[in-house]
Amino acid sequence: MHKTVSALLISTLVVSACGTRLNPFNWFGRGEAAPTTAASANTNPLIPERTGIFDSRNNEVVYNGQPIDSISELAVERVPGGAIIRATGVAAVQGVHSVQLTPAEEDEQAVDGVLTYRLEGLRGPNTGAGTPASREVNVARKVTDQTLRDVRTIRVEAARNALQSRR
Repeated sequence: MHKTVSALLISTLVVSACGTRLNPFNWFGRGEAAPTTAASANTNPLIPERTGIFDSRNNEVVYNGQPIDSISELAVERVPGGAIIRATGVAAVQGVHSVQLTPAEEDEQAVDGVLTYRLEGLRGPNTGAGTPASREVNVARKVTDQTLRDVRTIRVEAARNALQSRR
């Protein structure tokens, strides 16, 4: 036993010291210098270049989410600087993704002390019914103290029901 272990140890040390392909440290080779693209002296590599009037940054992304079937849980948790609104819903079909709480008002302002959100998500292709646990979605949204200044009730609406939390 002692001869086998010592032979294995000696062979490992010999192989690791050599520059052959048997050495696992040499399998990927040493680092080599590669040419880089030369940046002009006037540009900052941290700022993306504009390409013109068809630049993608000029286009506003439109969210085409559909309302989730029902909302099963709503929690509002106080955090420094605001609150986190956490909602759990059950979609009508499986495969719903990119779920978000969309403000009912465009400027996210409270109407008569009620701040309202819609629970929405995007449906994937070839979605099936499945079990309620497989259709469950969770989402959270942080709201600042400035937004919550005149709010007495936070309401989250789904397609078939709505839940609200009062102060």
